[in-house]
Amino acid sequence: MSLELLSLDNIQEFASQYGYWAVFIGIALENMGIPIPGETITIVGGFLAGSGELNYWLVLASAIAGAVFGDNLGYWIGRSGGWQFLLQLGRFFNIHEHQLEKARKQFGLNAPRAVFFGRFVTLLRIFAGPMAGIAQMPYSQFLLCNFGGAAIWASIMVTLSFFCGRLIPLHQLVHGITQFGILALLLVVAWVTVTYWRGSRKLKQQAGG
Repeated sequence: MSLELLSLDNIQEFASQYGYWAVFIGIALENMGIPIPGETITIVGGFLAGSGELNYWLVLASAIAGAVFGDNLGYWIGRSGGWQFLLQLGRFFNIHEHQLEKARKQFGLNAPRAVFFGRFVTLLRIFAGPMAGIAQMPYSQFLLCNFGGAAIWASIMVTLSFFCGRLIPLHQLVHGITQFGILALLLVVAWVTVTYWRGSRKLKQQAGG
């Protein structure tokens, strides 16, 4: 898809034309692991509700349903064939299987938090569902974290755009929320890096002692 089709004007036109289905499908595809601007479509849906074009509660319900549905599909895709795909990708990039296995176990330890809070983080929102499936996260646990995270995330996004859209231009609102997602991603990367460094340092100290 060209960048022109991903412009905010085109997304707003798409949301105006297809309404609640646009919100549902947009966030569902993003949560399946397809990198499309589902969050932006949800924000636009809340903005249109604030301007009276759409109903607030139906936009919220569409966003929650799309997030839950998409993440569930992503989970089962990851659980059924994600690990084999990851191994093939690892061989292509010369990453050893034991390194991928270590990363899978590490993600599994943090999977509940990743699924619940990942919706607020750029990129993690896209890959949390498939990665939870690859890590063999128990489905009942995934379902609970998935629904809880979806409900909170959708409530914040739709409500924020519903009210702030009346005071702030749409492009500024989208830009601000996108910047927050990128900042959250940088914080997650920093946390993972520091945790990995401390763990490696501890192992070296134990080996030296």
